[in-house]
Amino acid sequence: MIHPALLNPKSIVVIGGSNDVHKPGGAVLRNLIEGKFKGEIYVTNLKETEVQGIRSFRDPAQLPQVDLAILAIAAKFIPDSIELLATRKNTRGFIILSAGFSEENEEGKLLEQKVVEIINRVGGSLIGPNCIGVLTPDYTGIFTKPVPVLNSKGCDFISGSGATAVFIMEAGIQKGLTFSQVFSVGNSAQLGVEEILAHLDESFDPDTSSKIKLLYIETISKPGMLLEHASSLIRKGCKIAAVKAGSSEAGSRAASSHTGALASPDVAVDALFRKAGIVRCYGREDLINVASVFTFPELKGKNMAIITHAGGPAVMLTDVLSNGGMNVPHIDNSASKELLAQLFPGSSVANPIDFLATGTAQQLETIIDYTDHKFTEIDGMAVIFGTPGLNTVFEVYDVLDRKMKTTSKPVYPILPSILTAASEIHEFISKGHVFFPDEVVFGNALARVYFTPKPSLSDSQVPGVDLKKIRAIIDSSPDGYLSPGNIQGLMDASGIPRAGEAIVTSTNEAIAGANRLGYPVVMKVVGPVHKSDVGGVVLNVKDDLTVAREFERMIRIKDTTAVLIQPMLTGTELFAGAKLEPKFGHLILCGMGGIFIEVLKDIAAGLSPLNQSEALQMIRSLKSYKIIQGVRGQKGVNELLFAEVMVRLSALLQAAPEITELDFNPLLGSETKVVAVDARICLKR
Repeated sequence: MIHPALLNPKSIVVIGGSNDVHKPGGAVLRNLIEGKFKGEIYVTNLKETEVQGIRSFRDPAQLPQVDLAILAIAAKFIPDSIELLATRKNTRGFIILSAGFSEENEEGKLLEQKVVEIINRVGGSLIGPNCIGVLTPDYTGIFTKPVPVLNSKGCDFISGSGATAVFIMEAGIQKGLTFSQVFSVGNSAQLGVEEILAHLDESFDPDTSSKIKLLYIETISKPGMLLEHASSLIRKGCKIAAVKAGSSEAGSRAASSHTGALASPDVAVDALFRKAGIVRCYGREDLINVASVFTFPELKGKNMAIITHAGGPAVMLTDVLSNGGMNVPHIDNSASKELLAQLFPGSSVANPIDFLATGTAQQLETIIDYTDHKFTEIDGMAVIFGTPGLNTVFEVYDVLDRKMKTTSKPVYPILPSILTAASEIHEFISKGHVFFPDEVVFGNALARVYFTPKPSLSDSQVPGVDLKKIRAIIDSSPDGYLSPGNIQGLMDASGIPRAGEAIVTSTNEAIAGANRLGYPVVMKVVGPVHKSDVGGVVLNVKDDLTVAREFERMIRIKDTTAVLIQPMLTGTELFAGAKLEPKFGHLILCGMGGIFIEVLKDIAAGLSPLNQSEALQMIRSLKSYKIIQGVRGQKGVNELLFAEVMVRLSALLQAAPEITELDFNPLLGSETKVVAVDARICLKR
């Protein structure tokens, strides 16, 4: 829990307050004063008796009791100041603006640890160090500009970077975006993005709390906490968007399985956000646009009308919406013919609805009314309206203002003329609206918001899973890759269908096994990681003589310990696998199997535990999903059975967290079954 003194202090001291407002200690004091903090403000400055009209204590020991301290002094002096405040002044809230801590060197890291130890000892709460501060309805504890006018219906914003927070606020305010609270957590020495989000969840009030949460994250230290509280807030009616920076990896990581090569921490971030229901963004402008979409009523469907007086932007928006999975349906009915008759010749109502550069505000109002009330196939409207500067467009934006407040369907204003119509846009924003200056950025944001799934409720109870047998095999197995026999045991205990097989170490065993399974058979070496690369896979073996010859050849391949014989099965090659990602848990992947996973790299990922709905979402998100459905006369794969394999794989991982990498490649899928043909499982305790 966050101490109330950090959030609702009755008194604040600025340690290192200054008359120079170009210094953090002076700027934060100015912002507190101008923000009309209702409690007592104190200042310490070793050289001044008065700072910005407030008495300055040269000796901090003379300070009265104080709830919150904002520190803007050199890092080396901060531990002693914290000790004094925490033990003698009953201070429990701390914001350290100063840099020079763990972000700088080992000495700074030790200073930071000492500060946290002191604050933890008294049960206090710390924001920072190396941050811009905190902005709440109670106080403006930041040293930067802009200082936005807070709005309870605005965005709660948590940022791991102070500069990024400033840039996002500045750009967002210009587009009409408002803020409710801002937390810049800096080094996150004690409280990070996850802890602040947890507080927003635990203190959420459906009547008074902001329902939009924005996150800028550089490091996800506690993914479990982020998942728990983000999904909880979204279930309470909130919308969350996040930028996770630092997603690229320099160089490649060695991996001994297909899953290990394809999985990465960034894939895990994607899976985490999707499971929580967070809309992932990829930059400041992207975050601002997604947040702006959040301010509108939720779309009930994906059919959009584009209303415009400019053809080019409408074409570009149509493209980006269609490519993003949204629909811009053709409109042709009796109502559209009525509407067309009320517009100038040359107009079009087919969608996009183009009422020409000569179109009037009254015509725009009529179009919006028809789209809202008579075009039942439409779920939302994007209105593109700029100006070449020949006339003002106040009247048009007044129409948008009225209609946005009264229509039953969302109306998204795309206003490109940010310079030519600056006065009109400023007035439009002053009426409580946001706008989008670019149709393509808007279209991408809208599609991403619409298609981000709601948080999933994973049910870890999977029928037919023998947990005792799984644990017995795991507990008796050494670290490293499991033997084929133990892999078979785990699959059987998990209820994962597998092909019949025989593991043989002699020619006679090979012939006997092939006859028992029935010709034709497949022969594979046991031992080498990539069997096909070393000539360790032979298909469609039809007689004893070939079995004997191939066994003698294969058993001599380097690292081979045995030969696996299976019946020759047919079907579409699929893939499922898992990798243990530090902090995140098990990442489960699926896609097309065999060599296609290496060539296409078309995969979907989810975090364990998975339920059936999540597994189906993953399958249906694949670019190759049409192959799974069946194309050009070829029969498809039973995706419910494919999803069941993934859910059972998830149950296996829950029972055996020691599994670090797992491949089922290929699975063979048809309309009636999905069967694992080859598998590798690696343990590490």
